[in-house]
Amino acid sequence: GGLRGATVIDALDTLYIMELEEEFQEAKQWVEKSFDLNVNGEASLFEVNIRYIGGLLATYYLTGEEVFKSKALELGEKLLPAFNTPTGIPRGVISLGRQGTHPHFLHGMSWSWGWASAGSSILAEFGTLHLEFLHLSQLSGNPVFAEKATFLSLSLSQVMNIRRVLNRVEKPQGLYPNFLSPVTGSWVQHHVSIGGLGDSFYEYLIKSWLMSDKKDSEAKKMYDDALEAIEKHLVKKSAGGLTYIAEWRGGILDHKMGHLACFSGGMIALGAEHAPQDRRQRHRELAAEITSTCHESYTRSDTKLGPEAFRFDAGSEAMATRLSERYYILRPEVVESYMYLWRLTHEPKYRHWGWEVVQALEKHCRVEAGFSGIRDVYSTPALHDNMQQSFFLAETLKYLYLLFSEDDVLSLEDWVFNTEAHPLPINHTDF
Repeated sequence: GGLRGATVIDALDTLYIMELEEEFQEAKQWVEKSFDLNVNGEASLFEVNIRYIGGLLATYYLTGEEVFKSKALELGEKLLPAFNTPTGIPRGVISLGRQGTHPHFLHGMSWSWGWASAGSSILAEFGTLHLEFLHLSQLSGNPVFAEKATFLSLSLSQVMNIRRVLNRVEKPQGLYPNFLSPVTGSWVQHHVSIGGLGDSFYEYLIKSWLMSDKKDSEAKKMYDDALEAIEKHLVKKSAGGLTYIAEWRGGILDHKMGHLACFSGGMIALGAEHAPQDRRQRHRELAAEITSTCHESYTRSDTKLGPEAFRFDAGSEAMATRLSERYYILRPEVVESYMYLWRLTHEPKYRHWGWEVVQALEKHCRVEAGFSGIRDVYSTPALHDNMQQSFFLAETLKYLYLLFSEDDVLSLEDWVFNTEAHPLPINHTDF
C-alpha cells in the first residue's frame, strides 16, 4: 500500500532544471496518468510533505503547469488529519485511506511512530511543514493550511499552532529537544541534535524568514536564539582543530556528528548574510569550519565519501568508529553546504571538493541501473546496498549541478530550497 513514484516526483524539478526535456515529459505523463492518490496504507507526514508536496509545488512554480498544483493540493488535504491532536502538534504517521471531505477533517487516522519516544512527535517532522503549507495555503486560498503551519489567523481554532506551542514550552538552556508530546505539548526527553530528528526544524526557521521576504520576524528571532544556544552549548573544537556540533543528551555531550548535520554549514552561511555585523563574521567562519570538518569526514575515508556518522573521541577524528555508522546512502548534506558556501564566498575550494564527490560517486556508486549506496566507506572495492534513494536525484545531483552552474540558475535571491532541495519562490509581493 501507500503512495508510489517517490523517485519520479522527487526528480521532476531536477530534470527540468537540467533541461532533460524528454525525461521530464515522461515523468510528467506519469504524474498525469498514473500517480494515484486514492490509495490505502500509511505514510509519513514529513516524507510526503518534503518529497511529494515539495516536489510537486516546485515543479508547478518552475513550469506553471496546473497538474502539479492540483496534485499538491489534493495530497495536502490528506495530511490534515494528522493535526487532529489536543495540541495541534501533528502526529508522524497518516493513514491515506479513502477519506470523505468532512469539514473538520475527522476522517483519516493519524498516530505516532512506534519507535519515537513514548508516542511523541519529532521536532524535525512537525517543524518542517512551514514552507510547503504556506504555499499550499496561498495556492488554494484555503487558510486552513496556513493555520496548521503558522496559525496566521487568531480564531480560536481547534488546532493549536506549532510555533505557539514551541514558544510557550520551556527550552532547556534555550535548546529544542527532539521529542514533544502531541497530547501535552511538553518535551518527552532531553535529546538535542542538529542531525537527524532535529535538523530541518532549524533550517525552516531561517528559510521561513527568507521566503517571507524577511517579514516573518518571529521565525528569524527563533532562529537567532536557537543558533545562539547551539553555539554556546554544542559547538566544540577537537584536539586536531576541527569544529563540530555535538549532540546533547540531558546535559551530557555525545561527541559525534551525523552526515545529516552537515547541512548546517550551508544553513549558518545563509543566515550569516543577514546577521548583525558582529555576528556575521563569526557565523561565516563557523559555517566554513563546519563545512571543512564535513569535508574531512570524506577525505579520511578510502572511497572519499563520508560515513553516516563520525566521532571525535578516543583519538579518532571525523571518522566513523562503529560498524553501524560506516555506510553512505548517497546523502546530499555535504554537497549542499558546498553549494551554499560556493555561492556565498566563491572560494574555488568548494568546487574542487564537489568535484571530488562527483568522481567518488562515479567510481564507487555507479552501477548498471543507476547509483547505489555503499555499506562501508572505508573499504574498497565498495560493497553496494542496491538502493538508489529518491533524494539522490532530488538533492545530491541537484546541488552538485548548481555548484557548477552560474549563480542565476535558481538564484538564492528568488528561491528557497525546501529540505528535499525543491525550490520554492520567495514572496516578493506584499499581500
